[in-house]
Amino acid sequence: MHIPDGFISVPVAAAAAVVAAGGIAGALRSSRRLPDDAAAPLAGLVAVFVFAAQMVNFPIGAGTSGHLVGGALAAILVGPSLAVLAMTVVVVVQALVFADGGLLALGLNLTNLAIVAPVVGYLVFRTVMRIAAERRAAVPIAAGLAGMAAVLATASAFSLEFWLGGTDAVDASLVAAATIGVHSVIGIVEGVITALIVVAVLGLRTDLVAGVRRPRPDVVDQGSGLAGASDGQSGTPGGQRVVSTSDSAER
Repeated sequence: MHIPDGFISVPVAAAAAVVAAGGIAGALRSSRRLPDDAAAPLAGLVAVFVFAAQMVNFPIGAGTSGHLVGGALAAILVGPSLAVLAMTVVVVVQALVFADGGLLALGLNLTNLAIVAPVVGYLVFRTVMRIAAERRAAVPIAAGLAGMAAVLATASAFSLEFWLGGTDAVDASLVAAATIGVHSVIGIVEGVITALIVVAVLGLRTDLVAGVRRPRPDVVDQGSGLAGASDGQSGTPGGQRVVSTSDSAER
């Protein structure tokens, strides 16, 4: 899945670098607005796991190879913005330290692995969860489909890039068939792994799964704020009074 130097033409690689730079800049802006700093250490752990998983490569043929991606898992656990940043660190370290992917092709690999994979994975996960009305039982299915979709989207993006600017004499349709075909199998494996990890983390710490919507712990009372003020309780703007769940149970 990592593209070496010279495999894609310079104009296509340059265009991908622009796309990657814009996506990473947008992720940086979004991450600064996140209210929970606890997700940052988890993003580091996710990056370590993804790094290890991506180091296992499977030869496909036609000069390409395949491996697990991990973009959907990262996005479900820490959200799409931090997932993009975590995947960016993984791809850059692999290119600079392990020569896994070319430096001139860094923009291509960042676009495919650090942007397409987590964004598509998160969109699929959230779409399935919304269809399932946020039911907890739908999490394994949503996570599995997200993991599979992220891998196939990454393979499809690479196939499109090779079709646009592949420099090898191999026919683009052959590369696409080999890449997408093998990554269909890899996608099933990644879907299962993603579902198992998300369910395990959700069972231990619900707050560590950013992709799962949780109900607010407080109940907003729509009663009069003046009534609350007469009881010695502060009212909120608009006449709303926040009553904790424990207070409601006592009454």
